[in-house]
Amino acid sequence: MSDGKLSTEKSTYYKVDVIASLFNLTVRRIQQLTQEGILPTVETLSGRRYDLVPTIQRYIKYLSDKAYGKSHSDAENELKRQKLEKEIELKELQGEYRSIQNAIAHGKYIGVDKVEEDYRRFFTIVKKFLLSIPSKLSVRLTSVCDNPVELRAVESELNSDIIALLNNFVVAGKSETVEEELDVGKKKANAKNKKVQRT
Repeated sequence: MSDGKLSTEKSTYYKVDVIASLFNLTVRRIQQLTQEGILPTVETLSGRRYDLVPTIQRYIKYLSDKAYGKSHSDAENELKRQKLEKEIELKELQGEYRSIQNAIAHGKYIGVDKVEEDYRRFFTIVKKFLLSIPSKLSVRLTSVCDNPVELRAVESELNSDIIALLNNFVVAGKSETVEEELDVGKKKANAKNKKVQRT
């Protein structure tokens, strides 16, 4: 680090190896202290040098601060900052967790198993109801339409529309496919139609 002065005096300015020898440190350690901004350098006609008196003063201050815990490297400060951020984040997450636990305890949330069970039950009922509509409608229409071919065409078209709609959903309540249930529904509708035609 330089204070920006270009010196012409040579007597008080020394190379890094002289400062290292004076402080009983390695050249590498002196360079580290310089990079950290602890020891200043001055640009001279011979290159960067250490001004002896300010360098000694700065090094003494550095050792004093270090002894009393006043000085920390940038890396230590950065680690402390990151640790503090993580602690804050952890406390926020713990707060959210406690809020969710309280909400569960007060019945504001229900378990996934309960939701899945209700979902299966609902879609099973809806599926059965929808699949029964074509046959019920067909039975009702026999009183206004005496053409069985026309009735079957209406029933088949309605069945196809319902199946297409149901196949777009996952119906977890039953192992049978929609088509298998439709076959059962058709058999029941045919039996009802035969009863209606006999009467």
